[in-house]
Amino acid sequence: MTRAPANLLALRSLLLTHLDNAPGPDDLEPAEVGIVGDSAHRGGYHCGSDRVVPNDYSVVESPRDRAGLTLDAAALDVGQFEVRSGGRTHTMASFSVWCVAQCAANAADTRDIREIIYSPDGSTVRRWDRLGKRSTGDSSHRWHTHFSFFRDAIKAGRDQRPLFRRYLSSIGLLEDDDMTPEEHNWLATVYTNLTVLDGRNPIGQIYTRLAEGRDDTGAPVTGNWNLQAMTKQLTALQTTLNALAGKDFTDEAAIVQGVLASLTPEKIAAAIPPTIAKQVADELARRLVA
Repeated sequence: MTRAPANLLALRSLLLTHLDNAPGPDDLEPAEVGIVGDSAHRGGYHCGSDRVVPNDYSVVESPRDRAGLTLDAAALDVGQFEVRSGGRTHTMASFSVWCVAQCAANAADTRDIREIIYSPDGSTVRRWDRLGKRSTGDSSHRWHTHFSFFRDAIKAGRDQRPLFRRYLSSIGLLEDDDMTPEEHNWLATVYTNLTVLDGRNPIGQIYTRLAEGRDDTGAPVTGNWNLQAMTKQLTALQTTLNALAGKDFTDEAAIVQGVLASLTPEKIAAAIPPTIAKQVADELARRLVA
């Protein structure tokens, strides 16, 4: 039987966690967020391999769908809501328009979305189709927005929450932790190395608090988490360097040589996350040319 895959169940849970019981006259109810079509449903992305029909568009129009066909459904419907956050009212229509704009801009976290069928005004029904095959849908999409995902992404178990996290962050219902796992690992490496040098962990304490969503006073971190995290790290790094500079070492030259010996190009490169590595390379190239 057609089943709801784990990655779409996780997406459903994310939306309900933040839009169900949200402030406003009409929050999003669990019955309004669906993945698997009812027993009479045949054909389309709400159906798995047991319910597709001959020449089903959700299979034959893309090699990604043909390769990814399983018993899993590959669609999510989101019903009507009207919530207030950040001094503004947010609705199913404004949510849909925002998602379509991200898809049209080919944002990296949209590339597993095949289509969105939606209404921007509660009257006109439109369809954004990555393959450019269709431009409209039936009238039921005045009351719900349909997302189709390429079946190979569902089969691979790829996380489909990042786009929707960005939406929830943009309207103020979710704090945005925009650091990548590589950046978290890089900062952890920095503080570990400084602990070895200084015998303490000033960076580590601040990093741990930030990972928990708190600043160095214990207060919740809001706004651009990544910028605040980096700022805290740089501040703590400066404090540590100042403390080291004020120490009376008996053999400073030996300490310097030991530190430099451990900072090989390979180790430095390994510690830099991919998101920063290109910026470093571009800057070095600029300086070499200058």
